Amino acid sequence: MERDDPAYRGQSEYTPFFLRIYDPVILGFFTRVVWRCPTPLLVERYRRHIRPRHLDVGPGTGYFLERAGLPAGSPVTILDPNVNVLDHASRRLQRLDLTAVEADVCKPLPLAGTFDSAALHGVIHCLPGPLSRKAVAVANVAAVLAPTGVLFGASILGPSGPHTWLSRKMLDANNRRGIFDNLGDTQEGLGEILGASFEHVELETVGSMAIFAATNPRT
Repeated sequence: MERDDPAYRGQSEYTPFFLRIYDPVILGFFTRVVWRCPTPLLVERYRRHIRPRHLDVGPGTGYFLERAGLPAGSPVTILDPNVNVLDHASRRLQRLDLTAVEADVCKPLPLAGTFDSAALHGVIHCLPGPLSRKAVAVANVAAVLAPTGVLFGASILGPSGPHTWLSRKMLDANNRRGIFDNLGDTQEGLGEILGASFEHVELETVGSMAIFAATNPRT
């Protein structure tokens, strides 16, 4: 991804070193303590919604895919603009029939065929805002899902969400650094952009995170 791309800063922190410490630091501490959303709950949602032909947008370290309960050899496509992420997750998920695609979810996806499920987990709060702009990413994923497909994931809410003093400090810091761009992200707004591309939307807030599942993409 070019440095002048609006989405560049949201993915630029994912260096090989950061990916090595991501699980204990981000999932072990920040998700549980700062954002107050237990990582085991997020794993359970993966296991609940994932289906045989799966697309994972922004797979991170592959932590959730590794624990999603898929049988060995299951076909999974991972998509990310950062080759460090794709390389790290590919090494971790060798038991799966993995296809890695370097692409930006905010642009039309270079994918053939359709998928039964897709994840946008921890991605939306990193995409360039406002939410109306992030709606393009949701629509792009919906466009490659089967008629009964499901999109699921979680995203950290902006200041309107239920934050603590600590999470507000981290929210402000991450937005100043450009890692997040979610100061305008609300639960209601997230529901609206999901509803624009899907017929059925389930949305709940746990801590400072909105957890969602959207089914039946609109054609």
